[in-house]
Amino acid sequence: TYTYFFFVLQVLFEHEGVFIHSSPDESEGQDLISGFLRIIDKVWVLSVALFLARGQPDFCLFDCVKDSSSVVEWTQSSEDNPHRPIDHQLSYETEWDMINAVSFRRKVHAHGDGGSNHTNDRNRWAFSFNVCDLRSITVKCEGWSYITFHLKDGTALPAIHFHQGGSTAFLDSLRKSVQINDKRNHLKIFIYKFKKDPYTTTLGGFSKVTNYLFDAFRVPELEYHQRPAEEVADLLGEIIPGLEINQQEEPGFEVITRLDLGPRPEVQRRGPVTMEEWAKYQDSEGRITNVPHLKDLILKGGLCHAVRREAWKFLLCYFPWNSTHEERKLLQKRKTDEYFRMKLQWKSVSEEQERRNSRLRDYRSLIEKDVNRTDRNNKFYEGLDNPGLILLHDILMTYCMYDFDLGYVQGMSDLLSPILFVMENEVDAFWCFVSFMDEVHENFEEQMQGMKTQLIQLSTLLRLLDLAFWNYLEAQDSGYLYFCFRWLLIRFKRELHFQDVLRLWEVMWTRLPCQNFHLLVCCAILDSEKQKIMDRKYGFNEILKHINELSMKLDIEEILSKSEAICMQIKNCKDLPHSVSEILGLNTVTEPSAALETSEYGILESPQTSPRSTHRQDHVVSNGHSHLKETTHNGCKVAFIS
Repeated sequence: TYTYFFFVLQVLFEHEGVFIHSSPDESEGQDLISGFLRIIDKVWVLSVALFLARGQPDFCLFDCVKDSSSVVEWTQSSEDNPHRPIDHQLSYETEWDMINAVSFRRKVHAHGDGGSNHTNDRNRWAFSFNVCDLRSITVKCEGWSYITFHLKDGTALPAIHFHQGGSTAFLDSLRKSVQINDKRNHLKIFIYKFKKDPYTTTLGGFSKVTNYLFDAFRVPELEYHQRPAEEVADLLGEIIPGLEINQQEEPGFEVITRLDLGPRPEVQRRGPVTMEEWAKYQDSEGRITNVPHLKDLILKGGLCHAVRREAWKFLLCYFPWNSTHEERKLLQKRKTDEYFRMKLQWKSVSEEQERRNSRLRDYRSLIEKDVNRTDRNNKFYEGLDNPGLILLHDILMTYCMYDFDLGYVQGMSDLLSPILFVMENEVDAFWCFVSFMDEVHENFEEQMQGMKTQLIQLSTLLRLLDLAFWNYLEAQDSGYLYFCFRWLLIRFKRELHFQDVLRLWEVMWTRLPCQNFHLLVCCAILDSEKQKIMDRKYGFNEILKHINELSMKLDIEEILSKSEAICMQIKNCKDLPHSVSEILGLNTVTEPSAALETSEYGILESPQTSPRSTHRQDHVVSNGHSHLKETTHNGCKVAFIS
């Protein structure tokens, strides 16, 4: 058995039944805002958070998207509510209401704004802060006790009232992590004992070795010191066995020497594909025409948010590009039935049955923990008992029925969250997620073969692009590029702002301008940072720390431009090493009998002249120590190197 722990959040303290008084004047009628207080250890970063209890059975959430003119209203299904919206009564899901707990209802507003005022009023009282940003705490003990947090930037957060006790237990728990000086009910935060550790922050939470990682890097005292770089490199080498391959000496690997790649071309980005442009690529029956050119446009500028809900279904091979409107309706009906049959399997398991099924029980436990901490700062998922979290939970549980061998591994919720955000539909989100998981399945398998392969391929590309920089990293025991692990595992989900993740993923799903384009995205980021790393003579520890601190500071348009330019530069290179051509799919052999369309980048598109196929075929061709694995799934042909 194995477990992935991805960005482990440990709740050190939790107390329900705390209140915020909406009016500071006790003579006025008080509106008590209830919630619960937590102290959370976010992998060596301690935080305090107030979560609010939900006061209404139904509430509204809206997409925080500039180009979206709609909001999503969550509605809880109820057996005693026969009056349902007409669109719900006519949906394919109606017959599955017995296990369908959440539905969507769209509301249109003039400028994309709108939503529930009472939700926004309540949510404005919630807060979260890192303890390192806390200056002092004021405590009142007479009558109902309350505490007030004062931050270093001068912010005084609303007073937290403990009507049912618990303030002492909260402070006692906080004292275990920080030193507090008591000065007449004004507690001064003196020393912040938690230190950021580049190893546990970069790699912490990955795979079955997480506990070993923490034990290896955590020091006995709270004083911070660094292990020697060579020792840490050896430990990391043991964590992902197989990456200690010396590609220049190992038989079967091609030795890459310095090549003249020529100048790197300039690449211009365009605006996202609009609804009007998308409509121009559909014929009268709904078939998508000139798919290669449309994909080129998506590569160059992505999609406006209004198009994503439909376009992602094609990019993720849920809908065949040549299907008609009617064919897609029939497909959705069939896939809806298939989804709810699988959902019913785990929904109908009794508590007694589950006690005898440890794997299902463990999957459910992991999913419940992960769902409650996935994108909670996004309005689509924020708040206590958010119905969006119910959908995340249900889709992930159903995926366990779809692929019980893999089940659920921590990190998969990060891949589902943006898809559900865009789809706004449980069934569509599930099948798009299935397709995405088919691409990254090996990342989450026990042997982590996908991660090993990608890190070796990335090292090969980096050596080609900048041998001097690669040699520098190698000299700092960083040649295995462990600091890119998080990037590759969940496709930059934690490195970019949420909207930038949507843009990057839809570009990658075009499979343009080459295979494994995400590896060139890694190269583009490293290319932008290499001068700083080398000029400042960063060592192993500093490199890990520097790369980790790039999170949420990356410009997605600049990265995509540079990534595409690197691809064009490599393609223009004469005598390109065979291993590089294989990684990027530049010499993929296709069947000559097939009628193929060619995109601007020479990528061959499989024709879609038959109904959508759900049959998968794997063709493996031996090539030294590498394998070219061509998989046909949902009407899309993709080649993978393993």
